[in-house]
Amino acid sequence: MAAEPAWRFGPVRVWQLPHQPGTRGEPQARVLLADALDTAPERLPLTRDERGRPWLIGALADYGTGWSHSGGHLLVALGEGVRLGVDLERQRPRRQMREVIGRFFHPAEIAWLQGLAAAECEHWFFRVWCAKEALLKAHGHGLSFGLHRLRFAPGEDGALYLAWCDPGLGDAGRWHLHEWQASADFRAALAWYPL
Repeated sequence: MAAEPAWRFGPVRVWQLPHQPGTRGEPQARVLLADALDTAPERLPLTRDERGRPWLIGALADYGTGWSHSGGHLLVALGEGVRLGVDLERQRPRRQMREVIGRFFHPAEIAWLQGLAAAECEHWFFRVWCAKEALLKAHGHGLSFGLHRLRFAPGEDGALYLAWCDPGLGDAGRWHLHEWQASADFRAALAWYPL
């Protein structure tokens, strides 16, 4: 029987596992996914597309999956009827944070984030970065698609939401975003789009 997920967001389950830094996440993810889908790891129909995005095929093609590792943590996500992406980032001071924002983010995000005090800018930077990476992983192109081609904004409730995205990413209103503090020093985000 599969281990209980640490989190559930709509149709998606997310597990957090200890991970050996410097090693690939796929072997560990494969074992967990096989257990969750009641099959053997070597029989799990997991493949990768030309950009390296993991896909389940055959009888399990209705499931979306992904994983992310950082430091000693691994997140593995699995959801039925969705395309998903997950990201995990260690929160630590980044000397070139404002330069990264200015060069790569959407103009509205640049105006918002550059206007914040240092600590607040750093807080939101990690949240926005994780959200962007999770969504772009779900889309399948990753960061190469362009961080400026989607725009996140804070809602009145303090949650981050997708305010706009390039039509190539689909309808912004259909994307679901869940973000959380995975541990004291790690920020996590999950993005999923219904199939």
